[in-house]
Amino acid sequence: MRRFYEELWNDWRIEVAEELVSEAVEFRGSLGTEAHCREAFEAYVETVRRAFPDWHNQIDETIVSGDRVATRMTWTGTHRGLLDDIEPTGLRVEYCGAAFFRLKSGVIERAWVVGDTEAFWRRIRDFDVRRDIDGTPHEVREGRERL
Repeated sequence: MRRFYEELWNDWRIEVAEELVSEAVEFRGSLGTEAHCREAFEAYVETVRRAFPDWHNQIDETIVSGDRVATRMTWTGTHRGLLDDIEPTGLRVEYCGAAFFRLKSGVIERAWVVGDTEAFWRRIRDFDVRRDIDGTPHEVREGRERL
């Protein structure tokens, strides 16, 4: 799992997916996206990369049992690109969750990733972001500015 998160996600070395992820992977990401093959999974990784170029996956804990792996995770990043229909906000996000994997011969066949994304979506969807002259974002909600 370390290579999956450190190399593929944190270093954006998508080419390592060929070694780590089955061609017929069943993947459900914490943002709700599902991928039913490696090509679709790689497209999802690229979508996250465009929206959060500094996206970081921190493994807080790992449990292994046979061909199953579970990780407790913390995800962070700065919203700098389009995500779905949401324009970049420049806001930093962080949330925790867990990922559950099934492997075959060391290759990921299934992955189900869940996270406490309610605050994530609320943060990037519900705030009107205004910027100072230097580009610093300020959140505006209900007529009150937050610095």
